[in-house]
Amino acid sequence: MAMPLRQSVRISTYLLQQKLRRRAKFPLIVELEPLFACNLACEGCGKIQHPAGVLKQRMPVAQAVGAVLEAGAPMVSIAGGEPLMHPQIDEIVRQLVARRKYVFLCTNALLLRKKLDRFKPSPYFTFTVHIDGLRERHDASVAKEGTFDEAVEAIKEAKRRGFRVTTNSTFFNTDTPQTVIEVLDYLNDELHVDEMMISPAYAYEKAPDQEHFLGVEQTRELFRKAFAGGNRRRWRLNHSPLFLDFLEGRIDFDCTAWGIPNYSLLGWQRPCYLMADGYVPTYRELIEKTDWDSYGRGRDPRCENCMAHCGYEPTAVLATMGSLKESLRAARETLGSSEPSRSGTR
Repeated sequence: MAMPLRQSVRISTYLLQQKLRRRAKFPLIVELEPLFACNLACEGCGKIQHPAGVLKQRMPVAQAVGAVLEAGAPMVSIAGGEPLMHPQIDEIVRQLVARRKYVFLCTNALLLRKKLDRFKPSPYFTFTVHIDGLRERHDASVAKEGTFDEAVEAIKEAKRRGFRVTTNSTFFNTDTPQTVIEVLDYLNDELHVDEMMISPAYAYEKAPDQEHFLGVEQTRELFRKAFAGGNRRRWRLNHSPLFLDFLEGRIDFDCTAWGIPNYSLLGWQRPCYLMADGYVPTYRELIEKTDWDSYGRGRDPRCENCMAHCGYEPTAVLATMGSLKESLRAARETLGSSEPSRSGTR
């Protein structure tokens, strides 16, 4: 787990505060979607399936910042759609950083080099670039040639300017342990990104491609083999050790969907950003009036093959905090992770 020490301490302090306050449900990170429009049509995503009128909308800055403050989470993941298409995305980021929120701007990077001048490096701000494989694999996933090469150049330029850059990679049943190893080796050893996130693809109901989502056993086998030979310890993976155990099938968890709530143009989404069972106007209503016990494997058939980090990373984090052994294990991996990236920002 390669989370910077400052951020790790901040999150640990936040979790301890929630425990002392005896709060049963609280957010670890808010998934903020200030728009649904995108400049790609990825096969595994259904965001651009919204009506044209919705795709034209852009969330006002005050509304975006207000939702994050309402929830109170220490971290924000700005997604979409493509956030860099929002005309005021830099102001949203600036205001959140000014409030000492850790902000991760998720992007396909096609606009990144053009927009870099609008942002300033900060220990509270990170670009998270979506990379689903090496050139051929990634370009096929996003249905546009040249996207991988542009993303790579954008990552290099952002790091040259002193920005923290992480990646997020989604894997499908067309992937093999070797394709996983190849892309993570490249990101870790050649591009030297600061951290990497990984996730098995979830069968998002509006996605154009419904044939290539992973099942639970496929996921476990894929990551068990990809992590073999010391890869898991060597890669700068931005996940708790218990979540990686979960991906390998060493441990099983219930979903904690309330840990990463989603706020979009439509409101707070029930129960998570992958499933839309309605929207509510306030975070409090989301938490208090959602039947959380009705979701998860064995409860809702839509959840049977889900192992996405939006539901299970919070469970792993809470399990870590509840165990001295696992807390020490996570601390060791944070302090003794692989050599830092070469951007000079860590």
